[in-house]
Amino acid sequence: MKKNELKQQIAAAIQACLEKKAEELSILEMEKGSGAFTDYFVLCSGTNPRQVQAIADEVELRLKAAELRPAHVEGYKQAEWVLLDYVDFVVHVFSEKARKFYDLERLWKSAKRLEPSDLKTIPRKKKLESKPTASKKKKRAKA
Repeated sequence: MKKNELKQQIAAAIQACLEKKAEELSILEMEKGSGAFTDYFVLCSGTNPRQVQAIADEVELRLKAAELRPAHVEGYKQAEWVLLDYVDFVVHVFSEKARKFYDLERLWKSAKRLEPSDLKTIPRKKKLESKPTASKKKKRAKA
């Protein structure tokens, strides 16, 4: 998968979390040799089980619209820690208590922390013409 496409998908997941008022949003870029099974973690918290489920639902809905479905979902019924596995990235939606207990940021402290603005994709610039075309040369000669 292209890196820009992946960043757009993660940005969509983050936007979904924010729309449902997720708290303490974190993005971790996993190191290649760390043993992590994915490239990115998106972590956030909800204040109650309903909100945790609503955040997970919105992430799934938003990414489903982009034709992306999770390979695996875990913990939805209990709503303490919902894990949405999209292979190249994993979204973790925690209750406040579970977030403190598992403390994934400490566990993966070698991962690079990103801000949502770091995921903005930079459009490629069009190549500028280095030489005028034959028709431009004729126009210049007539002028």
